[in-house]
Amino acid sequence: MDRTTVRQVTLPGRRALVRVDFNVPFKDGKVADDTRIKASLPTIRFLSKAGAKVILMSHLGRPKGKPDRAQSLRPVADRLTELLGGSVSFADDCIGPEAEAASRALPDGGVLLLENVRFHAEEEKNDAVFARQLAALGDLFVNDAFGSAHRAHASTEGVTRFLSPSVAGLLMEKELDYLGSALESPARPFVAVLGGSKISGKIDVIHNLLPRVDRLLVGGAMAFTFFRAEGYEVGKSLVEADRVEMARELLHGPGAGKLMLPSDTLAATVLDGSAPVRVVSVSAMPVDLAGGDIGPATAEEFAGILRGARTILWNGPMGVFEVPVFAQGTLAVARALAEATKAGAITVVGGGDSAAAVNQAGLESAVSHVSTGGGASLEFLEGRVLPGVAALTPRP
Repeated sequence: MDRTTVRQVTLPGRRALVRVDFNVPFKDGKVADDTRIKASLPTIRFLSKAGAKVILMSHLGRPKGKPDRAQSLRPVADRLTELLGGSVSFADDCIGPEAEAASRALPDGGVLLLENVRFHAEEEKNDAVFARQLAALGDLFVNDAFGSAHRAHASTEGVTRFLSPSVAGLLMEKELDYLGSALESPARPFVAVLGGSKISGKIDVIHNLLPRVDRLLVGGAMAFTFFRAEGYEVGKSLVEADRVEMARELLHGPGAGKLMLPSDTLAATVLDGSAPVRVVSVSAMPVDLAGGDIGPATAEEFAGILRGARTILWNGPMGVFEVPVFAQGTLAVARALAEATKAGAITVVGGGDSAAAVNQAGLESAVSHVSTGGGASLEFLEGRVLPGVAALTPRP
């Protein structure tokens, strides 16, 4: 974490323009899952208590660059008011004279939420004029939206050209500390668990992690591309034919001995939960079946390795975990992470479906850190520079 944070700047009486990630689901016009809102509370409270005027901005959904009442952030302001136990003002736009006047009228410690930045097409284009208009609402910029840090948009990167200092919020700091420490100075053994459906989405992660980890456990449908590369029958399992050679190179290249693939799988003719499920060896897959989850032997093997680890990174489910019969492998990994954490390991869950699985298992508080950024955490694990982080003021 080599960027300046909110802990290192003068705050009383200053307008802190804060990029948060309030891209949350709605149901019947109300916030259905407030996890991301709650994740921002430490930064909002820190700024408010320090006497800053807190101006929050976020995107929500994909309104295609124009106002859409169904994707307004107004219900988020209502939920944030409940969570903070105090009034949160709301601006009907994120730029312009009225929004600027509202930002200046805030009392010290007050909180204002701006309307969806994606109601303007200029946001995703990282338009400089739009970024300057956003910057007019603040005296300093705070980026606390790790989940959007991989996007060079006006509210994440462009605004930093017009506001100084531009600093990391507490959530951003926490995300970068956990992920950065895991990659650069892990306690060992260091084990990574990768799942999900496609090897193409994780190939750069594998290349970046293999030299760093002691073991890399592979689950999910992506494992079947590796099995095809080894010449195994995979039945009707998902395989990326154009990635088979790439998988073969990984299996026989540097660090290949660290890779561990499943030994068995839960398989069925269809993976929607309507067909009978069988446990089969990956070396004896029937041609009419598809793998939907790691099998019980693999789940136990993976869990044993994880229980002995000191640092664990997990990104991607072990199967079609949204179907209960194929959720057991993913839940077994989640439980193993919880056990490892209890034994003193640092455990980091890399957002997206993995985070959903940990939440589904009720274990989000039993691991060290659950990332709020699926795509951002993936790009970080790939070793890429995140524009929203790189644009922040370097630490003195």
